[in-house]
Amino acid sequence: MLKPSLIALAAMACVQPVAAQDFAPREALQTVEGTFRSAAPEPWYGGFGTREFIFADGQWQLVFTHALDPAMTLRTFQFRTGGPFEIGAPSETVAGAYRGVFQEDWKHLTLLTDNPEIVAGMGMAGCGLTFNLETDISETGCASWRPVAECGEDHDLFAMDEVGVYFGVRPADNNMCTPDKTPTALLPVVARFGE
Repeated sequence: MLKPSLIALAAMACVQPVAAQDFAPREALQTVEGTFRSAAPEPWYGGFGTREFIFADGQWQLVFTHALDPAMTLRTFQFRTGGPFEIGAPSETVAGAYRGVFQEDWKHLTLLTDNPEIVAGMGMAGCGLTFNLETDISETGCASWRPVAECGEDHDLFAMDEVGVYFGVRPADNNMCTPDKTPTALLPVVARFGE
């Protein structure tokens, strides 16, 4: 069972950071288009998760699905967010990666389990969620997701190669709301899908 503190932990546990390599230039990152998906379930939040990123017309969107098992059959929640993004200066810690500001104009959460112990363990019992119904948490937040008014930006690392895109290793408290919280290492690739 998940414990309340686990929902605040990001993918840093059990995931090896990516080493520096040949990445695309800043201009390619700013104009990236397409869909990118986890090649397989990854260790996340005391369980497993898949990441899907969609880039189109200067906008980004994340669809993150969590489960308790690596087969992703015991699903617990799905989180969606998105907005415009801007690629900034080169990373000081990862050659070829850049700092990015990913606006979170909205945040939506879907509860995928009706087990009250699991829901409470994830810190979602007081969020007014309905099983299998997406809820807009932009104004209220839920668990470790803060309201958009308090945290409407994700300050991240971003890189891309021929395989896909790379984002930064999130801190233990999942807080990347300000520039000083920008990660210093990359997670494994999220592979380009459909090409």
